[in-house]
Amino acid sequence: MIGLDTNVLVRFLLRDDLIQAEQARAAIEDAVADGTPLFVSLLTIMETEWVLRSCAKLDKKKVITTFRTLLEARDLQIEQEGALEEALFLYEGGKADFADCLMTSQYCRLGCSAMFTFDQNAAKLSGVILLPVSSGA
Repeated sequence: MIGLDTNVLVRFLLRDDLIQAEQARAAIEDAVADGTPLFVSLLTIMETEWVLRSCAKLDKKKVITTFRTLLEARDLQIEQEGALEEALFLYEGGKADFADCLMTSQYCRLGCSAMFTFDQNAAKLSGVILLPVSSGA
């Protein structure tokens, strides 16, 4: 099994650097041809979302579509696929950012009863508890 770093996955998806995109594509195709499974961690997913949104300026819908396409790829394993699927569902239907949706989903799957936050949008997710903000000591 070979794990994909965020920079390889992003070059493969965006093709924003032609040389690196070709190197990423060739390495991925060679691994698939050899029968070597490819793996993407949730950390890589979270970093990739940030790059797609912040650097490539993809809108929410395109980010969701990109990740759903990765989930459907038969030659790619994604860590905790169910957590990613749930996070995409939460992200698509709410105002919380993707990272909060992914963390909430992952914490739930790990057996946590809730996630504490100071983020009002994240607190709208089920299983998230908004902590009060005080203005000083």
